[in-house]
Amino acid sequence: MPNPMRMRANVEGDAVVVRVLMSHPEETGLLKGPDGKIIPAHFIQKVTCTSNGKTVLECDWGTAISKNPFLEFRFKGGKSGDKVAVTWLDNKGETQTDSTTVS
Repeated sequence: MPNPMRMRANVEGDAVVVRVLMSHPEETGLLKGPDGKIIPAHFIQKVTCTSNGKTVLECDWGTAISKNPFLEFRFKGGKSGDKVAVTWLDNKGETQTDSTTVS
């Protein structure tokens, strides 16, 4: 199982600010390893963020995202105590979901 995401969600003004650090290799499939062979592509394709089960952000990603990506976004309508969850799906079919509580 991949390392858990590091997440924080705070109310700032009239919005909730979510910061997420994901652990993922994000290989493009274009680089060669030390043995001279191509490193297979392995990257996050879709990120979905929910607040209390309601989708607040959906992203389609590709190979241009850096290793261990950081995502920050804001949404309105949240409050302290709400549960925020982030799920990613990569090109190998692996998925991970982690959540935090808005403070």
